[in-house]
Amino acid sequence: MLCGIVLIMGILYLVATPIGNLEDITARALRVLREVALIAAEDTRSARNLLRHFNIATPVTSYFEHSRATKLDHILDALERGDVAVISEAGMPGLSDPGYELVRAALARAVRVVPIPGANALTTALVASGLPTDQFVYLGFLPRQKNARRALLQSVARESRTLVAYEAPHRVCAALDDIAAELGDREICVARELTKLYEEFFRGTVNAARDRFAAHAPRGEFTLVIAGCSDPKGFREANPSGLEWDDARVRDAVNELIASGAPRTDAVKQIARASGRDRRAVYALVTRS
Repeated sequence: MLCGIVLIMGILYLVATPIGNLEDITARALRVLREVALIAAEDTRSARNLLRHFNIATPVTSYFEHSRATKLDHILDALERGDVAVISEAGMPGLSDPGYELVRAALARAVRVVPIPGANALTTALVASGLPTDQFVYLGFLPRQKNARRALLQSVARESRTLVAYEAPHRVCAALDDIAAELGDREICVARELTKLYEEFFRGTVNAARDRFAAHAPRGEFTLVIAGCSDPKGFREANPSGLEWDDARVRDAVNELIASGAPRTDAVKQIARASGRDRRAVYALVTRS
């Protein structure tokens, strides 16, 4: 009589790492990083610097946006031999990085997924912003292209909850210009270099923030915390975008969102909402172009 073979899989740990100050790592995170068989890191150089600082000798492999197609199976295979920890460049893995896809694939194989919480820029900026924290909408990294960025902002222009987004230093001034155009001159907190030596919180209006950061070349990692719309019904009448949603703009905005990593269905829904068009009509327009 043949007996079935039961494969015992390892645990996939999602380990938060410091976003700046190394003292913010937890004792539990350090223990897990020492005990796992493999660490999958978004940035192997910063990972090795972190591990070296805490005298951790666990093997490291890369797992980032452009390697996920080739590394996903490698990491899943490693889980058949032992536990694996995933770390992002900084903060909590799975937020705006390829950790999401790994989690989905691991769950499909009945792998136990265990988060090890810790520092992240999203909640750090939010709680210190001075803006409402009871409800918020996380936008991730704003799209790189202007049309797609404006489309995203326009889609949440009437959102009454606080908005939180990440932005790169070389695009923050352009992002603030687009926020002013699409959302108006509402309250904003611009958080820079969180937990690091030159940590900064700018709290004021969007236009004041534009003046502040246009005065010199912005540096560091930015988190933008933006007040929600105080009058959702009257917002569009008081703050017209000035840009017509013709077919060309709709196609360009959808394609730019897809190019920035958004699934086609999500991009279509977002632009349909921003442009006021029917979702099916937008999908047909994009697929036949």
